[in-house]
Amino acid sequence: MKSRKNAAGRWLKYLLSAFVLVVLAVLVGVAVFLRASLPQLDGEIREAGLGAAMQVERDAAGVPTIKARDQFDLSYGLGYLHAQDRFFQMDYLRRTGAGELSELFGSAGLDLDREHRLYQFRAQAETLFTHLPAADQRLLQRYAKGVNDGLRGLSARPFEYAVLGAQPEEWRPEDSLLVIWAMYFQLQGTLPSRQIAREWLRQQATPEQLALLLPTASEFDAPMDAAGIAAVAAPLPALAPAWFGAAGSGVSKNASLDYRSSVGSSNWAIAGNRSARGGAIVGNDMHLMLGLPNTWYRAVFDYPGQAGASRRIAGVTLPGLPAMVAGSNGQVAWGFTVAYADCFDLVPLERDAQDPHKFKLDGSWQLATSALESIKVKGAPAVALPVLKTSRGPVREIDGKFYAMHWVAQAEGAVNMGIARIADATDIAGAMAAASQAGMPAENIVVGDRAGHIGWTIAGPLPDRRAQLAGNAQNAGQNDGQTDGNSSWQSLLPPADYPRVVDPSGGQLWTANNRQLAGDAYRLIGDGGADIGARAGQVRDDLTALGTTDEHAAYQISLDDRALFMQRWRDQALHALDGAALAGRPERAEFRRLLSDSWSGHASVDSVGYTLARGYLYQLYDVIFDGVNVRLKQVDSGADYELANPRWPALVARLVDQQPAAWLPAGAHSWSEVQLMAIDRTIAALKNKGVALDQARWGERNVLRIAHPFAASLPVIGRWLAVAPEAVPGDSHMPRVAGPDFGQSERMVVSPGAEEHGIFNMPGGQSGHPLSRFFLAGHEAWVKGETTPFLPGATRYSLKFSP
Repeated sequence: MKSRKNAAGRWLKYLLSAFVLVVLAVLVGVAVFLRASLPQLDGEIREAGLGAAMQVERDAAGVPTIKARDQFDLSYGLGYLHAQDRFFQMDYLRRTGAGELSELFGSAGLDLDREHRLYQFRAQAETLFTHLPAADQRLLQRYAKGVNDGLRGLSARPFEYAVLGAQPEEWRPEDSLLVIWAMYFQLQGTLPSRQIAREWLRQQATPEQLALLLPTASEFDAPMDAAGIAAVAAPLPALAPAWFGAAGSGVSKNASLDYRSSVGSSNWAIAGNRSARGGAIVGNDMHLMLGLPNTWYRAVFDYPGQAGASRRIAGVTLPGLPAMVAGSNGQVAWGFTVAYADCFDLVPLERDAQDPHKFKLDGSWQLATSALESIKVKGAPAVALPVLKTSRGPVREIDGKFYAMHWVAQAEGAVNMGIARIADATDIAGAMAAASQAGMPAENIVVGDRAGHIGWTIAGPLPDRRAQLAGNAQNAGQNDGQTDGNSSWQSLLPPADYPRVVDPSGGQLWTANNRQLAGDAYRLIGDGGADIGARAGQVRDDLTALGTTDEHAAYQISLDDRALFMQRWRDQALHALDGAALAGRPERAEFRRLLSDSWSGHASVDSVGYTLARGYLYQLYDVIFDGVNVRLKQVDSGADYELANPRWPALVARLVDQQPAAWLPAGAHSWSEVQLMAIDRTIAALKNKGVALDQARWGERNVLRIAHPFAASLPVIGRWLAVAPEAVPGDSHMPRVAGPDFGQSERMVVSPGAEEHGIFNMPGGQSGHPLSRFFLAGHEAWVKGETTPFLPGATRYSLKFSP
């Protein structure tokens, strides 16, 4: 018996040892495979197509300086680096633009592919490439050659393709154009749902009710051409729409920390007469969804300019695109924010009862072209998508009615390589002219030059709505810059007619996704979902307070987490919690105590008061607009009232202050009751998560969740594909925009000609490879808000390219 037990024990040990050896072998195999896909950092590479030898020098963080003969050689080198460090990211972007994600990810990508394939951008990219200027074609061809050589230069395919069981496909020159269309989807992709929501409200409300529900301005607006916007508040209608007080789902969405709008980015410029060194100072932090790798890839371009002198352009690039997106070239510095221009229309169509391809548009009948898009799906048969396209765009049925999806992204001139020409500018006039002709989603570009001049304009195409707006004004007797949804633009606005602000008397410019202008020129941009303006106002006031300054002092603007916007909601909640509200309600009493005592005036990680004030505001939104949102979701899953009206907090404040009984939400008998409902829901939401009120610190909720898309699905190596879960200060409606996976995708402050004094940091690192020493290089500096240098450090690695 003992012998049999000993034998069984030995076999168990053998089996355990064998299991451990197998696991170790698997881990070693995984490590060997992963290391095989690391990029080459040193040595020499032959490329016959180069005009001269090219050098790539990287610093300790992996930031490359590419020294090339001309922009075409440089484009090859950048493509090579992008492919070796970030190919999967590039592939994802081109597939997003084309609507081809399902081919890689299976049925999980079908919904997005159906939405994107409707616009047929793959075919448009192929046609557009053949019509580009010869120099742009060559630039994209050289970039594509560099990408494909870089991909082939890896000893193994990028690890993501091994996980997916797929092979990476070669990069084509037109794929870079699809990357620009991917940015259209990212930055303007909510416009259809916004227009659907606004169209539903137009059809379901009187003009007086609509003026209240869809305001064009509020007290929070911070335009660059005025102290504010002197708009007369719409009168409160005696009656609300019947649906306004209807019951909703009762499910809190907006109150959740996980819910976040797509509002993002701040930029600003300080004129030379307020700069310690005499040149303008430009700051930019672009707010995007955060993941690993980061959106941006840092680089320095070094090649001879037109006069033969060496040019150094430093900043951030977007993998997939041979261009410096934002940065400084020694003469000019520039940065972007989303303009939230009015770039999309739902054009009503009347369908012929006899011919489903025939539609009445602008008073005349036309036949829509018909196509059948085939969406390849990994592991399943291809899915057919019928597409009907009118002269204004593809047809979509919404709530039983037909509309043409008229989007600027489909217009001639919507996509080109103009963004690459901004870096060639030598002053603000040249940079602004190049920007207004660039084919990219409409952005605010703020520019400063070495001579101290500063300027703002719109980069990217704008629809020409002048005739449309004039017609609205004639019919309505006024012109508030809003289009009526029943007509549409015919062409793009000529770049010469773009609004501009140059060298303002205050010596500063700023944008933060807000309404940029108070005057009539704003009508040329239009309201495509502009932010309420609280963040812009705080940036403006921070700039004013600086006086004469330098880069290090100006950098602190991006770290400003003062809760000025939330202060009023804290005060309002304190006022609502009077003696009657507290009687017999110990949880409300504790809420009031913490709101009063644990308030630092900042969205700081140790503040309980900030968590409670924020919860109160967003629960007010859910209480008041839940019924409206349920009805909007029935029409379009992406539509909601916040998307239709980002100025909703101003309306909430007005309703709570004026307390109109006719506008009470379902289940409430007074506005005091509405406020207490919001407070009680905030308490309940925390209790449901097992969080005691006195432990509801902002830092317990605002914890970084930045990870590679595959982190959750790879149990063995997933932990190495995510950053440490650190608590961070900041939130929306303040300069330091910060959330678990949304926020400042980079921070840049630089003065052209004095780049050595500039500041830069970003989440994540240069490489998308988890075993790369550059995977998280610099990330901790971003978390802590450190003033790390704008320019790369000393050369640590050198890679030579020889013809």
